[in-house]
Amino acid sequence: MAFLNRRNILAGFGAGLLFTSRIKALHAANPRNLDEKPKFDTSPFQLGIASGDPSPDGFVIWTRLVPNPLHLDAGIKHNRPMLVNWEVGEDERLSQIVRKGQALAHPELAHSIHVEVTGLKPDRPYWYRFHIAGYDSTIGRSHTFPQFNASPTRVRFAAAGCQHYEEGYYTAWRHIANEPVDFVFHYGDYIYEGGDKKDGIHTLNGRPFKALRRHIGPECYSLDEYRRRYAQYKTDEDLQAAHASVPWIVTFDDHEVDNNWAGDSDQDGTPPDIFRLRRESAMQAYYEHMPLRLSSMPDGSHMRIYRNLRYGDLMNTFVLDTRQYRSDQAYGDQTVTQGADVWSPSRTMMGEAQEQWLFDGLARSDTRWNLLAHQVMMMNLAHRKSDHSELVYSMDQWSGYMYSRKRLLQFIEQHCPGNVVNVTGDAHRHFAGNLSYDTDHIKPVSVEFLATSISSGSDGLGDDDHFSRSVRRENPQLLATTDQRGYVVCDVGRDLWAADLKVLDKVMEQNANLSTYASFAVERGKPVLQKS
Repeated sequence: MAFLNRRNILAGFGAGLLFTSRIKALHAANPRNLDEKPKFDTSPFQLGIASGDPSPDGFVIWTRLVPNPLHLDAGIKHNRPMLVNWEVGEDERLSQIVRKGQALAHPELAHSIHVEVTGLKPDRPYWYRFHIAGYDSTIGRSHTFPQFNASPTRVRFAAAGCQHYEEGYYTAWRHIANEPVDFVFHYGDYIYEGGDKKDGIHTLNGRPFKALRRHIGPECYSLDEYRRRYAQYKTDEDLQAAHASVPWIVTFDDHEVDNNWAGDSDQDGTPPDIFRLRRESAMQAYYEHMPLRLSSMPDGSHMRIYRNLRYGDLMNTFVLDTRQYRSDQAYGDQTVTQGADVWSPSRTMMGEAQEQWLFDGLARSDTRWNLLAHQVMMMNLAHRKSDHSELVYSMDQWSGYMYSRKRLLQFIEQHCPGNVVNVTGDAHRHFAGNLSYDTDHIKPVSVEFLATSISSGSDGLGDDDHFSRSVRRENPQLLATTDQRGYVVCDVGRDLWAADLKVLDKVMEQNANLSTYASFAVERGKPVLQKS
Protein backbone atom coordinates (compact mmCIF):
# COMPACT_ATOMS: atom_id res chain seq x y z
CA MET A 1 0.00 0.00 0.00
CA ALA A 2 1.26 3.52 -0.84
CA PHE A 3 0.79 5.62 2.25
CA LEU A 4 1.72 9.02 0.75
CA ASN A 5 1.15 10.34 -2.71
CA ARG A 6 1.63 13.58 -4.62
CA ARG A 7 -1.97 14.67 -4.04
CA ASN A 8 -1.57 14.25 -0.26
CA ILE A 9 1.65 16.26 -0.29
CA LEU A 10 0.21 19.09 -2.40
CA ALA A 11 -2.95 19.16 -0.30
CA GLY A 12 -0.85 19.39 2.84
CA PHE A 13 1.26 22.18 1.31
CA GLY A 14 -1.86 24.15 0.41
CA ALA A 15 -3.31 23.63 3.88
CA GLY A 16 -0.03 24.86 5.37
CA LEU A 17 -0.19 28.09 3.34
CA LEU A 18 -3.79 28.64 4.42
CA PHE A 19 -2.90 27.98 8.06
CA THR A 20 0.01 30.46 7.87
CA SER A 21 -2.25 33.14 6.41
CA ARG A 22 -4.77 32.62 9.21
CA ILE A 23 -2.06 33.02 11.83
CA LYS A 24 -0.90 36.28 10.22
CA ALA A 25 -4.47 37.55 10.10
CA LEU A 26 -5.06 36.81 13.78
CA HIS A 27 -1.78 38.48 14.75
CA ALA A 28 -2.35 41.61 12.68
CA ALA A 29 -2.12 45.08 14.20
CA ASN A 30 -4.65 45.97 16.87
CA PRO A 31 -8.05 46.75 15.34
CA ARG A 32 -9.37 50.31 15.25
CA ASN A 33 -12.30 49.40 17.49
CA LEU A 34 -10.06 48.06 20.29
CA ASP A 35 -11.43 48.68 23.78
CA GLU A 36 -8.26 50.16 25.27
CA LYS A 37 -9.64 50.55 28.81
CA PRO A 38 -12.03 47.67 29.44
CA LYS A 39 -13.97 47.68 32.71
CA PHE A 40 -15.82 44.89 34.48
CA ASP A 41 -18.05 44.92 37.57
CA THR A 42 -16.78 41.47 38.53
CA SER A 43 -14.04 39.10 37.44
CA PRO A 44 -14.34 38.19 33.75
CA PHE A 45 -12.67 34.83 34.45
CA GLN A 46 -15.85 33.12 35.66
CA LEU A 47 -15.26 30.10 33.39
CA GLY A 48 -11.77 29.39 34.66
CA ILE A 49 -8.74 28.59 32.55
CA ALA A 50 -7.40 25.56 30.67
CA SER A 51 -4.46 24.22 28.70
CA GLY A 52 -4.26 21.60 26.00
CA ASP A 53 -2.57 19.90 23.04
CA PRO A 54 0.94 19.73 24.59
CA SER A 55 4.09 19.52 22.49
CA PRO A 56 7.76 19.25 23.53
CA ASP A 57 8.13 23.04 23.49
CA GLY A 58 4.72 24.29 24.60
CA PHE A 59 0.95 23.99 24.76
CA VAL A 60 -2.23 26.02 24.29
CA ILE A 61 -3.55 28.14 27.16
CA TRP A 62 -7.20 29.17 27.09
CA THR A 63 -9.70 31.42 28.79
CA ARG A 64 -12.84 33.34 27.88
CA LEU A 65 -13.97 36.73 29.24
CA VAL A 66 -17.41 36.13 30.75
CA PRO A 67 -18.48 38.37 33.67
CA ASN A 68 -22.04 36.94 33.63
CA PRO A 69 -22.05 33.34 32.36
CA LEU A 70 -25.83 32.80 32.26
CA HIS A 71 -26.70 35.85 30.14
CA LEU A 72 -26.74 35.54 26.37
CA ASP A 73 -24.50 38.60 26.15
CA ALA A 74 -22.13 37.12 28.78
CA GLY A 75 -22.26 40.41 30.69
CA ILE A 76 -19.92 42.20 28.27
CA LYS A 77 -20.89 45.90 28.27
CA HIS A 78 -18.89 46.97 25.24
CA ASN A 79 -18.74 44.26 22.62
CA ARG A 80 -15.32 45.18 21.24
CA PRO A 81 -11.92 43.47 21.01
CA MET A 82 -9.82 43.57 24.17
CA LEU A 83 -6.17 42.85 24.96
CA VAL A 84 -5.56 40.21 27.62
CA ASN A 85 -2.19 39.74 29.30
CA TRP A 86 -0.85 36.23 29.82
CA GLU A 87 2.22 34.80 31.49
CA VAL A 88 3.85 31.40 31.93
CA GLY A 89 6.27 30.58 34.74
CA GLU A 90 8.43 27.77 36.05
CA ASP A 91 6.93 27.72 39.54
CA GLU A 92 3.42 27.68 40.96
CA ARG A 93 3.75 31.21 42.38
CA LEU A 94 4.81 32.53 38.96
CA SER A 95 7.85 34.21 40.45
CA GLN A 96 10.01 33.05 37.51
CA ILE A 97 8.24 34.13 34.33
CA VAL A 98 9.65 32.55 31.15
CA ARG A 99 7.03 33.63 28.58
CA LYS A 100 4.49 36.46 28.56
CA GLY A 101 2.53 38.52 26.11
CA GLN A 102 -0.83 39.91 25.08
CA ALA A 103 -3.60 38.25 23.12
CA LEU A 104 -6.66 39.74 21.49
CA ALA A 105 -10.04 38.60 22.77
CA HIS A 106 -12.21 38.99 19.69
CA PRO A 107 -15.99 39.44 20.06
CA GLU A 108 -16.37 37.24 16.95
CA LEU A 109 -14.96 34.40 19.10
CA ALA A 110 -16.95 35.30 22.23
CA HIS A 111 -13.86 36.98 23.72
CA SER A 112 -12.09 33.64 24.01
CA ILE A 113 -8.29 33.38 24.07
CA HIS A 114 -6.17 30.61 22.53
CA VAL A 115 -2.47 31.29 23.10
CA GLU A 116 -0.06 28.79 21.52
CA VAL A 117 2.89 29.04 23.91
CA THR A 118 6.26 27.97 22.44
CA GLY A 119 9.92 28.02 23.41
CA LEU A 120 9.52 26.00 26.62
CA LYS A 121 11.62 23.12 27.91
CA PRO A 122 10.40 19.58 27.21
CA ASP A 123 8.86 17.22 29.73
CA ARG A 124 8.34 19.55 32.68
CA PRO A 125 5.48 21.39 34.41
CA TYR A 126 4.67 25.07 33.90
CA TRP A 127 2.12 27.39 35.46
CA TYR A 128 0.14 30.15 33.76
CA ARG A 129 -2.50 32.85 34.28
CA PHE A 130 -4.29 35.73 32.54
CA HIS A 131 -4.83 39.36 33.56
CA ILE A 132 -7.12 42.16 32.38
CA ALA A 133 -8.55 45.38 33.87
CA GLY A 134 -7.15 44.68 37.34
CA TYR A 135 -8.42 41.09 37.49
CA ASP A 136 -6.24 37.97 37.61
CA SER A 137 -7.41 34.52 36.61
CA THR A 138 -6.65 31.54 38.79
CA ILE A 139 -3.27 29.93 38.19
CA GLY A 140 -3.30 26.79 36.07
CA ARG A 141 -0.74 24.04 35.75
CA SER A 142 0.26 22.53 32.42
CA HIS A 143 3.04 20.22 31.22
CA THR A 144 5.12 19.91 28.07
CA PHE A 145 5.61 16.54 26.41
CA PRO A 146 9.03 14.89 26.04
CA GLN A 147 11.13 15.37 22.92
CA PHE A 148 10.11 13.04 20.10
CA ASN A 149 13.37 11.04 20.42
CA ALA A 150 13.26 10.87 24.23
CA SER A 151 12.57 7.54 25.93
CA PRO A 152 10.27 8.18 28.91
CA THR A 153 9.59 5.21 31.15
CA ARG A 154 5.87 5.91 31.60
CA VAL A 155 2.94 8.22 30.93
CA ARG A 156 -0.31 8.35 32.90
CA PHE A 157 -3.57 9.83 31.67
CA ALA A 158 -7.26 9.90 32.56
CA ALA A 159 -10.03 9.32 30.02
CA ALA A 160 -13.46 10.79 30.67
CA GLY A 161 -16.50 12.47 29.12
CA CYS A 162 -20.32 12.47 28.96
CA GLN A 163 -21.02 15.09 31.61
CA HIS A 164 -24.76 15.77 31.57
CA TYR A 165 -25.20 18.78 33.86
CA GLU A 166 -28.72 17.76 34.93
CA GLU A 167 -27.90 14.17 35.89
CA GLY A 168 -25.27 14.43 38.58
CA TYR A 169 -22.47 16.33 40.27
CA TYR A 170 -19.04 16.47 38.69
CA THR A 171 -17.34 14.75 41.61
CA ALA A 172 -15.33 12.62 39.19
CA TRP A 173 -13.63 15.75 37.84
CA ARG A 174 -12.52 16.70 41.34
CA HIS A 175 -10.96 13.27 41.75
CA ILE A 176 -9.28 13.56 38.35
CA ALA A 177 -7.86 16.94 39.39
CA ASN A 178 -6.10 15.12 42.24
CA GLU A 179 -4.86 12.18 40.14
CA PRO A 180 -1.12 12.12 39.33
CA VAL A 181 -1.70 12.13 35.56
CA ASP A 182 0.14 13.83 32.70
CA PHE A 183 -2.96 14.73 30.71
CA VAL A 184 -6.70 14.17 30.32
CA PHE A 185 -8.34 12.75 27.21
CA HIS A 186 -11.92 14.02 26.90
CA TYR A 187 -13.77 11.80 24.43
CA GLY A 188 -16.78 14.07 23.95
CA ASP A 189 -20.24 15.08 25.10
CA TYR A 190 -18.81 18.05 26.97
CA ILE A 191 -22.27 19.62 26.93
CA TYR A 192 -25.77 18.31 26.27
CA GLU A 193 -27.78 20.35 23.84
CA GLY A 194 -31.28 19.65 25.17
CA GLY A 195 -33.45 22.34 26.70
CA ASP A 196 -34.85 22.68 30.18
CA LYS A 197 -37.89 20.47 30.75
CA LYS A 198 -41.10 21.48 32.52
CA ASP A 199 -40.66 20.96 36.27
CA GLY A 200 -37.20 19.55 35.54
CA ILE A 201 -38.64 16.12 34.70
CA HIS A 202 -37.31 14.08 31.80
CA THR A 203 -36.92 10.39 30.94
CA LEU A 204 -33.83 8.47 32.00
CA ASN A 205 -33.41 4.74 31.36
CA GLY A 206 -37.12 4.55 30.55
CA ARG A 207 -38.19 6.10 33.84
CA PRO A 208 -39.13 9.64 34.94
CA PHE A 209 -36.12 11.52 36.36
CA LYS A 210 -36.03 14.86 38.17
CA ALA A 211 -33.04 16.92 37.14
CA LEU A 212 -30.48 17.59 39.85
CA ARG A 213 -29.41 20.83 38.15
CA ARG A 214 -31.43 22.40 35.35
CA HIS A 215 -30.33 23.65 31.98
CA ILE A 216 -30.80 27.34 31.28
CA GLY A 217 -32.74 28.00 28.09
CA PRO A 218 -34.27 25.88 25.32
CA GLU A 219 -32.57 23.30 23.14
CA CYS A 220 -29.48 24.84 21.54
CA TYR A 221 -29.67 25.90 17.91
CA SER A 222 -28.12 29.36 17.78
CA LEU A 223 -24.54 30.35 18.49
CA ASP A 224 -25.59 32.37 21.54
CA GLU A 225 -27.49 29.39 22.96
CA TYR A 226 -24.53 27.03 22.55
CA ARG A 227 -22.23 29.64 24.10
CA ARG A 228 -24.48 29.99 27.13
CA ARG A 229 -24.70 26.21 27.57
CA TYR A 230 -20.89 25.91 27.62
CA ALA A 231 -20.72 28.80 30.05
CA GLN A 232 -23.23 27.12 32.36
CA TYR A 233 -21.29 23.86 32.35
CA LYS A 234 -17.97 25.61 32.87
CA THR A 235 -19.16 27.38 36.02
CA ASP A 236 -18.81 24.05 37.81
CA GLU A 237 -15.87 24.28 40.22
CA ASP A 238 -14.92 20.60 39.95
CA LEU A 239 -14.70 20.84 36.16
CA GLN A 240 -12.63 24.01 36.47
CA ALA A 241 -10.27 22.28 38.89
CA ALA A 242 -9.66 19.42 36.45
CA HIS A 243 -8.93 21.86 33.64
CA ALA A 244 -6.52 23.80 35.81
CA SER A 245 -4.59 20.73 36.95
CA VAL A 246 -3.20 19.24 33.69
CA PRO A 247 -3.39 19.77 29.91
CA TRP A 248 -6.34 18.26 28.08
CA ILE A 249 -6.59 16.55 24.69
CA VAL A 250 -10.16 16.86 23.47
CA THR A 251 -12.50 15.70 20.74
CA PHE A 252 -16.25 16.06 20.31
CA ASP A 253 -18.97 13.43 20.01
CA ASP A 254 -22.66 13.98 19.28
CA HIS A 255 -24.19 16.16 22.02
CA GLU A 256 -21.91 19.08 21.26
CA VAL A 257 -24.21 19.39 18.22
CA ASP A 258 -27.25 17.09 18.40
CA ASN A 259 -27.88 13.58 19.64
CA ASN A 260 -26.45 10.92 17.29
CA TRP A 261 -25.79 13.27 14.40
CA ALA A 262 -23.85 11.73 11.52
CA GLY A 263 -22.12 13.79 8.84
CA ASP A 264 -24.72 16.14 7.37
CA SER A 265 -27.67 14.32 8.98
CA ASP A 266 -29.40 14.84 12.30
CA GLN A 267 -31.90 12.57 14.04
CA ASP A 268 -34.93 14.67 13.01
CA GLY A 269 -34.68 14.53 9.23
CA THR A 270 -33.64 18.16 8.90
CA PRO A 271 -32.45 19.03 5.37
CA PRO A 272 -28.63 18.86 5.27
CA ASP A 273 -28.23 22.51 4.22
CA ILE A 274 -30.25 23.59 7.26
CA PHE A 275 -28.54 21.18 9.66
CA ARG A 276 -25.13 22.47 8.59
CA LEU A 277 -26.16 25.93 9.82
CA ARG A 278 -26.74 24.47 13.28
CA ARG A 279 -23.52 22.49 13.10
CA GLU A 280 -21.61 25.64 12.18
CA SER A 281 -22.84 27.38 15.34
CA ALA A 282 -22.12 24.32 17.47
CA MET A 283 -18.57 23.91 16.17
CA GLN A 284 -17.72 27.55 16.62
CA ALA A 285 -18.94 27.41 20.22
CA TYR A 286 -16.92 24.22 20.79
CA TYR A 287 -13.73 25.84 19.53
CA GLU A 288 -14.39 28.95 21.61
CA HIS A 289 -14.50 26.89 24.81
CA MET A 290 -11.74 24.31 24.29
CA PRO A 291 -7.92 24.64 24.59
CA LEU A 292 -7.38 23.94 20.89
CA ARG A 293 -4.81 25.17 18.41
CA LEU A 294 -5.64 27.45 15.50
CA SER A 295 -5.38 24.46 13.17
CA SER A 296 -8.68 23.24 14.69
CA MET A 297 -10.52 26.54 14.18
CA PRO A 298 -13.76 25.84 12.27
CA ASP A 299 -14.18 26.82 8.65
CA GLY A 300 -17.94 27.12 8.27
CA SER A 301 -19.61 23.90 9.40
CA HIS A 302 -16.36 21.91 9.13
CA MET A 303 -13.73 21.55 11.85
CA ARG A 304 -10.47 19.60 11.57
CA ILE A 305 -10.35 17.87 14.95
CA TYR A 306 -8.46 14.65 14.09
CA ARG A 307 -4.75 14.98 14.85
CA ASN A 308 -1.89 13.17 16.56
CA LEU A 309 0.32 14.02 19.53
CA ARG A 310 3.55 12.18 20.36
CA TYR A 311 4.88 11.45 23.85
CA GLY A 312 8.56 10.73 23.18
CA ASP A 313 9.10 7.28 21.74
CA LEU A 314 6.64 5.82 24.26
CA MET A 315 3.20 6.65 22.84
CA ASN A 316 1.66 8.17 19.73
CA THR A 317 -1.88 9.46 20.30
CA PHE A 318 -4.21 9.54 17.31
CA VAL A 319 -7.32 11.58 18.13
CA LEU A 320 -10.14 10.55 15.80
CA ASP A 321 -13.36 12.14 14.59
CA THR A 322 -16.09 9.53 14.18
CA ARG A 323 -18.96 12.01 13.72
CA GLN A 324 -18.17 14.52 11.01
CA TYR A 325 -17.31 12.15 8.16
CA ARG A 326 -19.42 9.09 8.90
CA SER A 327 -22.30 7.77 6.84
CA ASP A 328 -25.76 8.05 8.33
CA GLN A 329 -26.58 5.23 10.73
CA ALA A 330 -28.10 2.11 9.20
CA TYR A 331 -31.66 0.97 9.86
CA GLY A 332 -32.87 4.26 11.28
CA ASP A 333 -30.24 4.27 14.04
CA GLN A 334 -32.09 1.57 15.95
CA THR A 335 -30.62 -1.21 18.08
CA VAL A 336 -31.25 -4.12 15.71
CA THR A 337 -29.73 -7.21 14.12
CA GLN A 338 -26.78 -6.65 11.80
CA GLY A 339 -28.04 -6.67 8.23
CA ALA A 340 -26.09 -6.37 5.01
CA ASP A 341 -25.89 -2.57 5.26
CA VAL A 342 -23.44 -2.64 8.15
CA TRP A 343 -20.96 -4.49 5.91
CA SER A 344 -21.44 -2.25 2.89
CA PRO A 345 -18.16 -0.78 1.53
CA SER A 346 -20.10 2.35 0.56
CA ARG A 347 -20.64 3.24 4.23
CA THR A 348 -17.82 4.72 6.32
CA MET A 349 -17.11 5.66 9.91
CA MET A 350 -14.12 7.98 9.42
CA GLY A 351 -14.28 9.05 5.78
CA GLU A 352 -11.62 8.29 3.18
CA ALA A 353 -9.26 11.19 3.97
CA GLN A 354 -9.18 10.59 7.73
CA GLU A 355 -8.77 6.85 7.29
CA GLN A 356 -5.81 7.40 4.95
CA TRP A 357 -4.30 9.88 7.43
CA LEU A 358 -4.64 7.32 10.23
CA PHE A 359 -3.22 4.45 8.17
CA ASP A 360 -0.29 6.63 7.08
CA GLY A 361 0.38 7.64 10.68
CA LEU A 362 0.18 4.12 12.08
CA ALA A 363 2.41 2.76 9.32
CA ARG A 364 5.11 5.33 10.09
CA SER A 365 4.77 5.25 13.88
CA ASP A 366 7.87 4.00 15.70
CA THR A 367 6.66 4.49 19.28
CA ARG A 368 6.28 1.66 21.76
CA TRP A 369 2.51 2.16 21.86
CA ASN A 370 -0.18 3.73 19.70
CA LEU A 371 -3.32 5.13 21.31
CA LEU A 372 -6.48 5.46 19.26
CA ALA A 373 -8.49 8.04 21.21
CA HIS A 374 -12.02 8.23 19.87
CA GLN A 375 -15.67 8.56 20.72
CA VAL A 376 -17.74 5.38 20.42
CA MET A 377 -17.33 1.69 21.20
CA MET A 378 -15.30 -0.45 18.83
CA MET A 379 -16.17 -3.81 20.40
CA ASN A 380 -18.85 -5.57 18.37
CA LEU A 381 -21.17 -6.22 21.31
CA ALA A 382 -24.45 -8.06 21.00
CA HIS A 383 -27.21 -8.35 23.58
CA ARG A 384 -30.79 -9.57 23.85
CA LYS A 385 -33.63 -7.28 24.91
CA SER A 386 -35.26 -10.29 26.55
CA ASP A 387 -33.93 -13.74 27.35
CA HIS A 388 -35.27 -15.34 24.17
CA SER A 389 -35.22 -12.45 21.69
CA GLU A 390 -32.74 -12.06 18.81
CA LEU A 391 -29.25 -10.64 19.17
CA VAL A 392 -29.15 -6.90 18.51
CA TYR A 393 -26.38 -4.33 18.06
CA SER A 394 -26.01 -0.56 18.27
CA MET A 395 -26.06 1.13 14.87
CA ASP A 396 -24.40 4.26 16.28
CA GLN A 397 -21.23 2.45 17.36
CA TRP A 398 -18.59 0.73 15.20
CA SER A 399 -20.92 -2.32 15.23
CA GLY A 400 -23.03 -0.40 12.70
CA TYR A 401 -19.99 0.20 10.46
CA MET A 402 -18.45 -3.26 10.23
CA TYR A 403 -16.70 -2.71 6.88
CA SER A 404 -14.78 0.29 8.28
CA ARG A 405 -14.13 -1.57 11.53
CA LYS A 406 -12.66 -4.61 9.74
CA ARG A 407 -10.43 -2.43 7.53
CA LEU A 408 -8.97 -0.69 10.57
CA LEU A 409 -8.42 -3.83 12.64
CA GLN A 410 -6.87 -5.69 9.70
CA PHE A 411 -4.51 -2.78 9.14
CA ILE A 412 -3.53 -2.84 12.82
CA GLU A 413 -2.82 -6.58 12.62
CA GLN A 414 -0.68 -6.20 9.50
CA HIS A 415 1.28 -3.03 10.28
CA CYS A 416 1.44 -2.50 14.06
CA PRO A 417 0.51 -5.75 15.77
CA GLY A 418 0.37 -5.80 19.52
CA ASN A 419 0.87 -2.12 20.31
CA VAL A 420 -2.48 -0.40 19.56
CA VAL A 421 -4.89 0.39 22.39
CA ASN A 422 -8.33 1.94 21.88
CA VAL A 423 -9.76 4.31 24.49
CA THR A 424 -13.35 5.34 23.83
CA GLY A 425 -16.55 6.49 25.52
CA ASP A 426 -20.17 7.54 24.90
CA ALA A 427 -21.88 4.41 26.29
CA HIS A 428 -22.30 5.63 29.92
CA ARG A 429 -20.81 2.38 31.19
CA HIS A 430 -17.37 0.99 31.74
CA PHE A 431 -16.39 -1.67 29.21
CA ALA A 432 -13.08 -3.49 28.80
CA GLY A 433 -12.42 -6.16 26.21
CA ASN A 434 -10.49 -7.62 23.31
CA LEU A 435 -10.94 -6.74 19.64
CA SER A 436 -11.05 -9.18 16.74
CA TYR A 437 -12.37 -8.25 13.33
CA ASP A 438 -14.94 -10.98 12.62
CA THR A 439 -16.23 -14.37 13.75
CA ASP A 440 -13.93 -16.13 11.29
CA HIS A 441 -10.89 -14.47 12.84
CA ILE A 442 -11.40 -14.51 16.60
CA LYS A 443 -7.76 -13.91 17.53
CA PRO A 444 -7.56 -10.46 19.20
CA VAL A 445 -5.58 -7.82 17.34
CA SER A 446 -6.14 -4.93 19.78
CA VAL A 447 -7.87 -4.07 23.06
CA GLU A 448 -10.35 -1.43 24.19
CA PHE A 449 -11.06 0.50 27.37
CA LEU A 450 -14.34 2.40 27.23
CA ALA A 451 -14.62 5.03 29.96
CA THR A 452 -17.99 5.48 31.60
CA SER A 453 -19.62 8.87 32.01
CA ILE A 454 -18.83 11.64 34.47
CA SER A 455 -22.53 12.12 35.29
CA SER A 456 -24.72 11.03 32.35
CA GLY A 457 -27.03 8.26 33.47
CA SER A 458 -27.10 9.51 37.06
CA ASP A 459 -26.33 6.98 39.81
CA GLY A 460 -26.70 3.97 37.53
CA LEU A 461 -27.69 0.36 38.12
CA GLY A 462 -24.40 -1.40 38.84
CA ASP A 463 -23.41 -4.59 37.05
CA ASP A 464 -26.30 -6.96 37.75
CA ASP A 465 -29.03 -5.42 35.61
CA HIS A 466 -30.50 -7.23 32.61
CA PHE A 467 -28.25 -5.53 30.05
CA SER A 468 -25.07 -6.31 31.99
CA ARG A 469 -26.00 -9.96 32.37
CA SER A 470 -26.98 -10.29 28.71
CA VAL A 471 -23.95 -8.54 27.25
CA ARG A 472 -21.53 -10.56 29.39
CA ARG A 473 -23.25 -13.82 28.44
CA GLU A 474 -23.24 -13.13 24.68
CA ASN A 475 -19.73 -11.66 24.28
CA PRO A 476 -16.72 -13.69 25.42
CA GLN A 477 -14.43 -10.84 24.31
CA LEU A 478 -15.95 -8.58 26.99
CA LEU A 479 -14.15 -8.84 30.33
CA ALA A 480 -15.90 -6.17 32.41
CA THR A 481 -18.83 -3.77 32.38
CA THR A 482 -20.73 -1.74 34.95
CA ASP A 483 -23.32 1.02 34.85
CA GLN A 484 -21.65 3.42 37.28
CA ARG A 485 -20.13 6.86 36.82
CA GLY A 486 -16.38 7.52 36.85
CA TYR A 487 -13.37 7.48 34.54
CA VAL A 488 -10.42 5.36 33.39
CA VAL A 489 -6.79 5.89 34.40
CA CYS A 490 -4.18 4.44 32.05
CA ASP A 491 -0.61 3.87 33.24
CA VAL A 492 1.56 3.19 30.19
CA GLY A 493 5.03 1.72 30.61
CA ARG A 494 7.56 0.59 28.04
CA ASP A 495 6.21 -2.97 27.88
CA LEU A 496 3.00 -2.95 29.92
CA TRP A 497 -0.18 -0.87 29.62
CA ALA A 498 -2.28 -0.93 32.80
CA ALA A 499 -5.74 0.56 33.27
CA ASP A 500 -7.98 1.12 36.29
CA LEU A 501 -11.74 1.49 35.86
CA LYS A 502 -12.67 4.04 38.52
CA VAL A 503 -16.26 4.32 39.81
CA LEU A 504 -18.27 6.52 42.17
CA ASP A 505 -20.95 5.08 44.39
CA LYS A 506 -23.29 7.98 43.54
CA VAL A 507 -23.41 11.30 41.71
CA MET A 508 -26.76 12.64 42.89
CA GLU A 509 -25.02 13.56 46.16
CA GLN A 510 -21.74 15.38 46.61
CA ASN A 511 -18.56 13.91 48.10
CA ALA A 512 -19.21 10.43 46.74
CA ASN A 513 -16.79 7.60 47.40
CA LEU A 514 -14.34 6.61 44.66
CA SER A 515 -13.16 3.03 44.15
CA THR A 516 -11.57 0.85 41.49
CA TYR A 517 -14.13 -1.44 39.86
CA ALA A 518 -11.58 -3.48 37.88
CA SER A 519 -7.96 -3.33 36.75
CA PHE A 520 -6.45 -4.74 33.58
CA ALA A 521 -3.10 -4.91 31.83
CA VAL A 522 -1.93 -5.69 28.32
CA GLU A 523 1.62 -6.61 27.34
CA ARG A 524 3.21 -5.02 24.32
CA GLY A 525 3.10 -7.56 21.49
CA LYS A 526 0.28 -9.54 23.13
CA PRO A 527 -3.05 -7.76 22.50
CA VAL A 528 -5.08 -9.65 25.10
CA LEU A 529 -6.33 -8.11 28.34
CA GLN A 530 -5.27 -9.70 31.61
CA LYS A 531 -7.17 -8.92 34.80
CA SER A 532 -4.87 -7.60 37.49
